[in-house]
Amino acid sequence: MLRLRLIHWKAAEADRYLALLRDAGHRVEYYNEFSPQMMREWRKSPPDAFVIDLSRLPSHGREIAIALRQSKSTRTVPLVFCEGEAEKVEKVKAILPDAVFCSFAGLKAALRRLPKTLTREPVVPAAMMDRYAGRSVAQKLGVKPGDKVCLLEAPGDVAELFGDVVFVESPLGAAVTLLFVAEPQEMRRQVSELRSIAGQTKFWVCWKKGKRADNGVGETLIRETGLSLGLVDYKVCAINKVWSGLCFAAQKVKNS
Repeated sequence: MLRLRLIHWKAAEADRYLALLRDAGHRVEYYNEFSPQMMREWRKSPPDAFVIDLSRLPSHGREIAIALRQSKSTRTVPLVFCEGEAEKVEKVKAILPDAVFCSFAGLKAALRRLPKTLTREPVVPAAMMDRYAGRSVAQKLGVKPGDKVCLLEAPGDVAELFGDVVFVESPLGAAVTLLFVAEPQEMRRQVSELRSIAGQTKFWVCWKKGKRADNGVGETLIRETGLSLGLVDYKVCAINKVWSGLCFAAQKVKNS
């Protein structure tokens, strides 16, 4: 029996993992929301393996796996990635080639083989901050020189971060759109009105971070609002000392 930590971003879909793994005799720990406190707990008491679903928010699962490899206490714990689109899985394989990759149907067998796949010299990818060191805010946001950029409800000092771009008033035809939200009462309406552009432009929703946000608008609320409107976030970026942003795309509808 193994003590496993399941990482999955949708509780309803995680149930099948929990049933399969517990039926196989494993002890499974699971919470559908991630917090930095959880990472500290894992470092203090690592499980026997991490099972990470890649069918939902694969970039989130990838970054958590990379963070686990940064710590000596979790570095040698096997990483088992399950499911996911082929293109997204290949990107994770390129970064973590010594992890285990399998389908849901092959998960039990993959766990049985874990003692043979555990490496004592695991690959340690660069942390996110190191990978993005030297890149400008515009580059992190996906803005290229000459791009059309739409800033909605933006503070006056944000425009200077983008360099040689063309600012437009409408998100239609813009390469990148940033919506800055300050009031929770208005946020859902604003995001709802703009959700249709998520497949045509990089769509960022930005909030004041830390103690500057005294109105309840934060990363969790913005993510939940996006999900309720059929959007899924796939990237986070610190814009300046005051603002952070989540980039959203339209959720893909799975064929039944």
